[in-house]
Amino acid sequence: MEKSESINRELNSFECIGLESMSEVKLMNRRDTKYWFHKRFLKAVLSEISDSYYVLSIDDKKIMPYSTVYYDTPGDKMYLEHHNGRLNRYKVRKRQYVISGISFLEIKFKNNKGKTQKSRISTEGLEQHFTSNEKLFLQQHTPYDSGNLDPALSNSFSRITLVNKNFKERCTIDLNLHFQQKDSAMDLDNMVIIEIKSEGKPSGSKLSKILLEKRIHASGFSKYCIGRALTNPGLKRNRFKQKLHNIEKTISMDHSINPLSLSI
Repeated sequence: MEKSESINRELNSFECIGLESMSEVKLMNRRDTKYWFHKRFLKAVLSEISDSYYVLSIDDKKIMPYSTVYYDTPGDKMYLEHHNGRLNRYKVRKRQYVISGISFLEIKFKNNKGKTQKSRISTEGLEQHFTSNEKLFLQQHTPYDSGNLDPALSNSFSRITLVNKNFKERCTIDLNLHFQQKDSAMDLDNMVIIEIKSEGKPSGSKLSKILLEKRIHASGFSKYCIGRALTNPGLKRNRFKQKLHNIEKTISMDHSINPLSLSI
């Protein structure tokens, strides 16, 4: 609780932005760059970027809960394509923005140039079946038959959303990750995942510069793939073994360990 209160106090130094202004920085065709590290370093990062970013605030809340259900084929095709490093790959999920009650069916497509394209339509909650409209949407935007997609993983987390004051970059900061797959669950309470979303490389952003100064380097982190690997030990995971080992070290680290010597 003390850590969350400390982060909230730090966020009070940011100017706020509302949902109505977020349309200026949708970035549906973008480049995503991720960083992850131990939660206790977040306050120091936030303290150095408050003059360059707005923070999204809804009903005076700046840390917001999200819930997600991911879908995959019975043979885990989407998971395995990511694991095997295939480009031109997809993710299918339903996500609920808990405070607003708004939900979307979302498709993320990563092309062979490393750019992520996101398409989405409104949906009712996290219903696990697809409506006729959702089936048509999946048919138009993916190579998958909706009848061959089943819920594969649920997750929840808290998110801080920052918008660069030039409106060319959006950043998300995810905390309190929880993964659930059938009867298996895993919490990553001590981890922070930062994602910088921009039309080009993030090297010009204030946040990426501060992270680099603190020796926090970009390192991929798919919540879907890591969540599946953590909650289902029977899945193929050869390419994720080192990352999973580093995650375990990060969430259990003591003050003598440099967090970013662990990222890959």
